[in-house]
Amino acid sequence: MKKIFYIFILIFTLSNTSFAQSRTALDPTNLPSKFIKFYPNPATAVINFDFQKGYNANYSLLIFNFMGKKIYELKNTPSRININLEDFYRGIYIYQLRNENGIVLESGKFQVVK
Repeated sequence: MKKIFYIFILIFTLSNTSFAQSRTALDPTNLPSKFIKFYPNPATAVINFDFQKGYNANYSLLIFNFMGKKIYELKNTPSRININLEDFYRGIYIYQLRNENGIVLESGKFQVVK
């Protein structure tokens, strides 16, 4: 009987803990602000990245195709970036904004249509 009681307490504790974590994760006040704005999406010939706030020249911008292969990398980013999509194939791409330590500050996806 004691074993059942302890198992019940363990399950109850774990379920309440995971609920509290998921609730705080979905709280809009805890969401980080966007560093970068990108447009147009979907893009055909060029895509623009503009820093909204917190610009730092030591950031780097990386773009990966949907298979995870790095397609583009720009270190020491300017406050506005225009990328020509002439060599990009049609599909979905993922961008990452990283700081000087390689920590991902923001990521997102955009689509190239031709």
